[in-house]
Amino acid sequence: MSDKIVIGLSGGVDSSVSAHLLKAQGYDVHGVFMQNWEDDNNDEYCSIKEDSMDAIAVADLLGIDIELVNFAKEYKDRVFSYFLAEYSAGRTPNPDILCNSEIKFRCFLDYAIALGGAKMATGHYCGNRLRSDGRTELIRAVDEGKDQTYFLYRLSQEQVSQAVFPLGGLRKSEVRRIAEEIGLPNARKKDSTGICFIGERPFREFLNRYLPRQPGMMVTPEGRVMGEHMGLMYYTLGQRSGLGIGGDKAGSGEPWFVGGKNPETNELIVVQGHDHPLLLKHTLVANDCAWILGEMPAEGRYTAKTRYRQQDAACALQHIEGGVRLDFDEAQWAVTPGQSMVLYQGEVCLGGGVIQA
Repeated sequence: MSDKIVIGLSGGVDSSVSAHLLKAQGYDVHGVFMQNWEDDNNDEYCSIKEDSMDAIAVADLLGIDIELVNFAKEYKDRVFSYFLAEYSAGRTPNPDILCNSEIKFRCFLDYAIALGGAKMATGHYCGNRLRSDGRTELIRAVDEGKDQTYFLYRLSQEQVSQAVFPLGGLRKSEVRRIAEEIGLPNARKKDSTGICFIGERPFREFLNRYLPRQPGMMVTPEGRVMGEHMGLMYYTLGQRSGLGIGGDKAGSGEPWFVGGKNPETNELIVVQGHDHPLLLKHTLVANDCAWILGEMPAEGRYTAKTRYRQQDAACALQHIEGGVRLDFDEAQWAVTPGQSMVLYQGEVCLGGGVIQA
């Protein structure tokens, strides 16, 4: 069997250290830099040029080959079109999840196999493990604060079983230390933030390029008009900043939050107080589910996340037509339609679905 591993080199420290670790283990490592966005890759917010140069510099230092591959068309067709459709419908999508399943672990996996790779590798913080029944589990990283299984819950058995995750057993501090020790040029490069194709650019400005603004009224659940919103697509459930409503406007010092949306009337529902009933839910319904082991988990007790960097919440899973229902032991804050719920059994990520209500 080939000992060739094809790794996605992003120009960041995580994938760079992953490549180093694989080479140190004796693998024939081949790097690929993926360009997934083209529309405005020359403006001040785009880091593609800088990232590609960093990836090339790392490959040179490690003594491995690297190719630059363009998946921009596939990204636009499979990820960005979904992103726009969801925002148009008033929901808040998470395109990074779809990018992983459709681009990084599908287009890239196919490319890696075509290059003769026995496996593909990435710098994600997670792990995988072969079960006694021959199937492969996706498991959490040792570094709980960096664990990225939430973003990988849509991976299939084929994708999980053919992937290598060198950082699953390391903490971020150890990765930085290794990078410094081997003299990587990007050892102190800051982690990327935000949606992959938007980067650090102003979100509203970016979205306005592709979707028309539709201003409307901000109202309380009782129907009191509190101001005007810029367009439902610019707001998400639980949002506090950018509303332009002072607490004293209603005679109370409590802050205001987005409590819901009414697409039919183009109204943004705003509520006062972090623990307003509209922001707390004991139950959610999710569809468009994906299960890593290839089958829906049995009804029963699990834990789940409804957003990244959230503590696991204990819940009961029920099967319903078209998806699942979760009943949480404690109310969850700002459960947002369009975002994903991800289900866990201990350290194992089972999969998840898109929150509908």
